[in-house]
Amino acid sequence: MQTVVVAFFISLTVALLLTPLVRGAAVRFGVLDHALTSRKIHGRPVPRLGGVAIVVAFFTPLVALFFFDTGVGRLLWGQPQRALALILGGLAIAALGTFDDLKGSGARIKFSVQLLVAALMWFADYRADTIATPFGTFGLGVFGFPLTVLWIVGVTNALNLIDGLDGLATGIALAATGTIFWVALNNGRPLMALFMACLAGGLLGFLRYNFHPASIFMGDSGSLFVGFILATTALETHEKTTTAVSLLVPIVALGLPIGDTLLAMTRRMVRGQPIFSSDAGHIHHRLMARGLSHRATVLALYGIAIVLGGVAVALFHSDAEQTIAYAGAVVAIAVMLLVTAGYVPFNRTRQLFSDRKNNLAMRATVRRAGELLRHAEDPQGIWNVVQGAVPALQASCAALKVVARNGTVKTCEFSWGFDEAPVTVLRVRFSLLGERPDDGGLELGFTDGRRTVDRDTEIAVELLCEHVYAAVQRIAAKHEAETTGSRKLLQFRR
Repeated sequence: MQTVVVAFFISLTVALLLTPLVRGAAVRFGVLDHALTSRKIHGRPVPRLGGVAIVVAFFTPLVALFFFDTGVGRLLWGQPQRALALILGGLAIAALGTFDDLKGSGARIKFSVQLLVAALMWFADYRADTIATPFGTFGLGVFGFPLTVLWIVGVTNALNLIDGLDGLATGIALAATGTIFWVALNNGRPLMALFMACLAGGLLGFLRYNFHPASIFMGDSGSLFVGFILATTALETHEKTTTAVSLLVPIVALGLPIGDTLLAMTRRMVRGQPIFSSDAGHIHHRLMARGLSHRATVLALYGIAIVLGGVAVALFHSDAEQTIAYAGAVVAIAVMLLVTAGYVPFNRTRQLFSDRKNNLAMRATVRRAGELLRHAEDPQGIWNVVQGAVPALQASCAALKVVARNGTVKTCEFSWGFDEAPVTVLRVRFSLLGERPDDGGLELGFTDGRRTVDRDTEIAVELLCEHVYAAVQRIAAKHEAETTGSRKLLQFRR
């Protein structure tokens, strides 16, 4: 236990000292969250990459155990397969998140890496092989592997999705970390308790700078890493437990991010949005729309996370009858939160179907545009496709600026409709790089009297911008290859 306490304070100290340094480096190199979409709450560029401080703080005590002979240290290096798997898996996920913060990576790359790492964790014996219920324990058999992978990938991304307010994901993760730490200690899992102590210290130190008003965000480098560590340790901690519903303990402990993710996926499917798109319908967005301030929303969700953690601990010590009662309490909390956050739209059914129809129409247009852009040969071809897609996005004007760097900077600009547009036209510019600024961009004009662009339209335009950017990069790379080939041929002839 002494080693665990020391590990916590080492991690805490490292996070407190390192986070300001990471923040300064992020500002210096322009790694900022610019709030370019309506779902963003903050109104100014904020440094991200704070997850780097959390990752370093987490691993520092573990590395220190190399140099000190302790009981937990011997246990750590006495189980090299599990320890090495979690360390290497965590580093891989942290590297993925850091790359996404710096350069941006699509959903396909993210999920491919996460699925691979989750599969490797299963082979390293982080797995769900059985499920204990009040009615008995059941082996999962062949379903153990997909359930394990789904759990790790799901929880990893759940924390990322709920990271929408200053300090929100950090505090919720801290509450879950405390819960899993308690269960690990009482379930004979000192190694998992050590991991949770290291993570708790890093999170608490980082929260000093991440709480509202935040001076740094954890970014994907932090949220994906923290989600991964929570998922794997919770999975290991629940095994061989004596509780009546073993897997329900980590599910309840992580109930807030898991529930928010399931709601987001359901909401997007019903509305006809891409499942992995970002929107402004998360629990924290709904509570703020109900009138809660930024800080009050975060504190309210902290409270719910702590309550769920307490229920998870109670479940760990419960028998079958008590488990049913606690499960009923969790359902009551969930229903209360859904009603409070406005997730029960009894009076908006007709509007919901109308939104779904519009979203599916816009997605179909963007999908066709993406197919055409794959065959575009030059910037003019790109503009022709964009111009054809604009009416389906309910815009009346459009302008496109593309900047391709292939040795020299070449800029092409196109415009349509703005010269004849009324002075009251709403002009909205979208970056081709999504949530990162760029020199180019797509600007749309709306003359229907609206004052803002709804999130549904924003999502469709963002998808179109992804296709445009991919076409620009492809054409630039092709031109550069042709230019290089011509130079080599000319040199050969000489």
